[in-house]
Amino acid sequence: MDMHALKEEIIKYSQAIGIDKIGFTTAAPFTDLKARLYQQRTLGYQSGFEEKDIELRTEPTQIMPEAQSIIAIALAYPTKMPHRPENTKGKRRGNFARASWGQDYHDVLRERMKKLEAYILNRVPDAIVQSMVDTGALSDRAVAERAGVGRVGKHTNLITKEFGSYVYLGELLTSLRFPSDTPIEDLCGECNLCVDKCPSGALVQGGQLNAQKCIAFLTQKKDFIPEPYRKAIGNRVYGCDTCQQVCPYNRGVDFHHHLEMEPDPEKVKPELKMLLGLSNREFKERFGSMSGSWRGKKPIQRNAIIALGNYKDATAVTLLIDCLLRDPRPVIRGTAAWSLGKIAKADSEVLQKVLDVFQQAMISETDDQVLKEIEHSKKELIN
Repeated sequence: MDMHALKEEIIKYSQAIGIDKIGFTTAAPFTDLKARLYQQRTLGYQSGFEEKDIELRTEPTQIMPEAQSIIAIALAYPTKMPHRPENTKGKRRGNFARASWGQDYHDVLRERMKKLEAYILNRVPDAIVQSMVDTGALSDRAVAERAGVGRVGKHTNLITKEFGSYVYLGELLTSLRFPSDTPIEDLCGECNLCVDKCPSGALVQGGQLNAQKCIAFLTQKKDFIPEPYRKAIGNRVYGCDTCQQVCPYNRGVDFHHHLEMEPDPEKVKPELKMLLGLSNREFKERFGSMSGSWRGKKPIQRNAIIALGNYKDATAVTLLIDCLLRDPRPVIRGTAAWSLGKIAKADSEVLQKVLDVFQQAMISETDDQVLKEIEHSKKELIN
């Protein structure tokens, strides 16, 4: 079979099914990536969400022994919405990162990948194919970079020349041996904006991320967010776009190629106080189709509480008191104490009310971390 001709057929078909960019590479080991991943582990910079087995992440044939090639794909997602809901005093809103706009991108990419798989198997019935999207062991960015789809920038996201870094990535392992595409050159040069503007200093240096400091990862963890990073959360309830927003390759970038990715303004810019009262069922019904819902409602609600504290929103005091005194989850109670402290420090009218509530909560509270949060907030108010 003429593999050059088949490759061109696949490229043409990929465009017909809504794949914005495609590239081909070998299934050889990702040697350089392996060294970096072991270094990240040694430094304690990993997020905890990634595949633990570094050999599996960097050796494609451990996933598929017959693998000869990897096909990388990219889909561009939108960065702007035509109508943004107002963010006003008393009705403060949170923010979902753009990567969580629209339908869960895992589903969108899987649908495209399944079509690509079916096309290849129709052309070559005895081929072996296996697709992966984000949750697979391989590094989507490393595969896409080697396949010439783009280049990983200093912000650790893949930059494409056409769509900037606002792209979702997936890959398909196959037993077919395709001609490989050529990786593109470095795109960042001397630019260091993403490193300089990172709100939490998570970009240790160009291309190296300490995920333990990264706002995007912190908003997804279920435990308490360390106090030094809470101000940097701002009004983010899921993810962070700062390093991408400042990237010169993303200036003016806004592609609306896929209807499934279009944002619902009320979902991606939700009212913060509304988030606090959602039941599990209500949360799933409203936000379950978004990728940002994958960790459940607790991290979103905790982040909303932090955002209300950052806004110094006195209209949320009653709700936050209810969280502190009645919520069964220590993370929510403790974070509410922090937020109430920030609001009371900025608004003398609620100061005494909050201090009284702290006194009440300390009598009944049994969780050590929550008690520490209350004591710390109380100390800041009376000093």
